[in-house]
Amino acid sequence: MEILAPAGGKEQLIAAVYSGADAVYLGTKSFNARRKADNFGEDELKKAVAWCHGRGVRVHVTVNTLVTDGELPALYETVREVAGSGADAVILQDLAAAALFREHVPELPRHASTQMSIHNAEGALLAKELGFSRVILARELSLSEIRKIREKADIELECFVHGALCMGVSGQCLLSAFLGERSGNRGLCAQPCRLDFRAGERSYALSLKDACLIPYCRELAEAGVTSLKIEGRLRRPEYVAAAVDACRKSLAGEEPDLTDLEKVFSRSGFTDGYLRGKRDLSMFGRRTEEDKADSAAVLGRLSGLYRREMSRVEVDMDLKLKPGENVELRVSDGSRQVTVGGPEPEPVHSREPDLRGQLGRTGGTPFLLRELRLDAEPGWTAKLNPLRREALEKLLEAREQTEPWPVKGEFLPPVPDRKKAQPKLRLRFETKEQFFDLPEAEALYLPVEELDGEWAEAYGHKLIGELPRLLFPGGEEALKEKLRTLRERGLGTLCAGNPGTVRLARELGFRVSGGFDLNILNSRALKEWAALGVGETLLSPEIRLAGVDKLGDGIPRGIVAYGHLPLMLYRCCPMQGKKGCLGCDGRRQLTDRQGEKFTVLCHGKQFSSLLNPVPLYVSDRDLGGLDFQLAYFTTEDAETCRAVAARMAAREPFSCRRTLGPYCRSML
Repeated sequence: MEILAPAGGKEQLIAAVYSGADAVYLGTKSFNARRKADNFGEDELKKAVAWCHGRGVRVHVTVNTLVTDGELPALYETVREVAGSGADAVILQDLAAAALFREHVPELPRHASTQMSIHNAEGALLAKELGFSRVILARELSLSEIRKIREKADIELECFVHGALCMGVSGQCLLSAFLGERSGNRGLCAQPCRLDFRAGERSYALSLKDACLIPYCRELAEAGVTSLKIEGRLRRPEYVAAAVDACRKSLAGEEPDLTDLEKVFSRSGFTDGYLRGKRDLSMFGRRTEEDKADSAAVLGRLSGLYRREMSRVEVDMDLKLKPGENVELRVSDGSRQVTVGGPEPEPVHSREPDLRGQLGRTGGTPFLLRELRLDAEPGWTAKLNPLRREALEKLLEAREQTEPWPVKGEFLPPVPDRKKAQPKLRLRFETKEQFFDLPEAEALYLPVEELDGEWAEAYGHKLIGELPRLLFPGGEEALKEKLRTLRERGLGTLCAGNPGTVRLARELGFRVSGGFDLNILNSRALKEWAALGVGETLLSPEIRLAGVDKLGDGIPRGIVAYGHLPLMLYRCCPMQGKKGCLGCDGRRQLTDRQGEKFTVLCHGKQFSSLLNPVPLYVSDRDLGGLDFQLAYFTTEDAETCRAVAARMAAREPFSCRRTLGPYCRSML
């Protein structure tokens, strides 16, 4: 079992390693999901990897943001930078980044970021198909759901065991991009969810407590988890050390004292709600002034957890100590060996020396004496302390000589080749009550929950069944059974928005239409999803319209051109009351600090979504380079749906308040 700690900068790196982490994860100066952390430049990254390897600690590098076509050359330079550092693994979100690492550094292990929204076995299996060796699972899973994924997917599983919980599912949040003009998917989340959104009388309704699953470390190990991940690349070194220390104790079977860990950082305490499947109001909390005061009180005490090296790299020593010959000490870690020598031994003047005791004084170094083999004559001794120090210093130096990964091939940027044409109209409905056909519409979307055999027969040639945006373990079989029936009745296409549902739709023989939640921003990602069976797709709402026609040719693509776009997906619904969902009609409203009303829409009591109160509308803009534009209807009545569709078909301006979203501004 691996304890994986965050290293947002050099101090956090030292704290993680000295306190006992088995591995650390850190970012370069670009393309990582915590761009506000100190992070590591190219030379700093090489030094960090060497320093960690000397101490037996692995390094995982985060390259887990979405990228644009214009950034692909810089991404390739990051690929070379990571390869040159000799890091142990790379954490990825964008399939373009996954493709570049796969092609140019195929031997470097690749881990699927939690930003890929993998929360079921199908998603884990697709990640394995893509060549990932590990999946970092969504934080919303319960222990039993993690077990179900392990039973079906033979791939390493990594789980967050401590740290901040995003209110929304990672990789599916657009709140910061739309409200804060800073993209969470590109590493600059402004955390607007931590502001005071109100659900009735309840304040800060989008702020969850930090997760603390440390008491469950051994249960997670038994469930098949490979790595326990601590969140917090933006936090203090004392926090990192405290979390690592608690994890080590938990894995050792001890009951860790979480008091100081809670004091160093918490939001009114901790929660284990997701892991236990208890997604209620007890999960909510925010950072208070009392919390901040508690933090200041324990920093000095916690700094003691990383004041000196942890001795953990086991070494064997061979000592030759014979009269008339120079003393020789050989030290080996199993793969590297160094030998040092000293002057001839001296006769013992009193009692026999404790040779193992002298050579075993490795405190303050990364090393721990395991076996000592003696080739020594009784009655003789030598000055062993300087020999031991010299040998361990040389061994550490040898261990820090990391080898870069070989980089293969040359990077070829995508060649833009798109003809400008008028995009065709498509309509997406939330319910059958909104539904209507329109001659100008080439396709009609409905959630599969709303469909039955008669609808499939009536509209099968034009109908696209929308799969759930979240599909947790336990719900797959019932969904598959329904889909088989719809397939027999004439439904041929499914819209899928995450790795799991893409694979599910493909394996059942459907034509796959990609959802906007695949987060496609570049030509290479388009190509990768096409290779996985996606025949057409919506692009990310974070793409700039000005660059759409520059995307390389390939599968048809479109955008959501109208809609109260879902900005977050929740598994812990913020609208629940003390008795859960009792009395809720599935359509409630949150209020922000400015009095703006945000609708929270329930999806079969499996998850809920937060809708932007201001509709997106860009049908009157230049949509050249797109094959289709989608009207994404959610809470509108049928009359409004028809009026909007007619306006889009005519490419008329929108007469009410609207947003252009990130489509018409620079990406951050």
